[in-house]
Amino acid sequence: MDDTLPPFVEIPENPIPPGLAAARLRLRDGKWMRYALAAPANPRGTVLILQGRNEAIEKYFETIGDLMARGFAVAIFDWRGQGGSERLLRDAAKGHIDRVETYVRDLDEFVARVLLPDCRAPYVVLAHSTGGLVALQAIPRLVNRVERMVLSAPLVAFPARPRITGTLSFIASALRLVGLGRTSVRRLRPGGPVWSARTSPLSSDPRRLARNMALAEAAPQLFVHRLTASWVAACAAAMRRLDDSDVIAGLHLPTLFVTAGDDKVVNAAAAERLAWRMRSGHVLSIPGARHELLQEADIHREQFLAAFEGFVGSVMPVRAAVPDTAVAELEQALSA
Repeated sequence: MDDTLPPFVEIPENPIPPGLAAARLRLRDGKWMRYALAAPANPRGTVLILQGRNEAIEKYFETIGDLMARGFAVAIFDWRGQGGSERLLRDAAKGHIDRVETYVRDLDEFVARVLLPDCRAPYVVLAHSTGGLVALQAIPRLVNRVERMVLSAPLVAFPARPRITGTLSFIASALRLVGLGRTSVRRLRPGGPVWSARTSPLSSDPRRLARNMALAEAAPQLFVHRLTASWVAACAAAMRRLDDSDVIAGLHLPTLFVTAGDDKVVNAAAAERLAWRMRSGHVLSIPGARHELLQEADIHREQFLAAFEGFVGSVMPVRAAVPDTAVAELEQALSA
């Protein structure tokens, strides 16, 4: 671990999981990212959580606690430009990236410098939305390091509104081409929804929606309000690569795509097609669920967690607890 960071932002509705510790990693290009590690006693292995666009470690407190209760250690970091990591622009409210490969390099560096030396093997990836897009691009670097990946509503394509999304991608690419990649092209709702549970495209759960909105109000510095043209163009280019048969042929890591049946944020059908085209892809759709499966109502969220457990359980079996008497006998033998 590198330099210790200030404490997490905690609100009554969102307590910090026991043992979760934050640190910073200075990347090779000089930027720094905030990350956190936590582990129960005798962990089964480590789950590396890759967040979606405009998320932060704090938003995953509940999920981290659930994974630890199931015996998993957890590693998580904030992507550069969001959460508690260093911003890339003077205007900290803008979500920006030059290309998705930059995220991939950051992921590769985190795996090499933190995950492998500091966390219990074996390793699996749990990635949401934009994190899923990055994870898919990173598969060639993750093979032989990570056993499996589970993708929650991955960003494989923008929603099925070709005219709107096509126009947005064209404008974003044109702006980046003429040197205006830092121009804002889309306004976001920072940190979480302001909709009701009836209208939110993110989740149907009123308690979790309220919790995430309270977090955004308590810690606005963790979230961004706008996307730059460069961010949109970079993601559009990465998504186009995932439609290339030669690229798909190289995606060998066993991967479970879990899509939301009522997803209006990303194109679930495109993710399901990619899963079927991959040699090692598997797909499960949760009917009626909205985009943020880990922030959804229990009826949907528990299905996701059960699918996750079923997919990674064979490579991360439950470890039998060592009786206290056995530990005492071992310590006595070693000291003899």
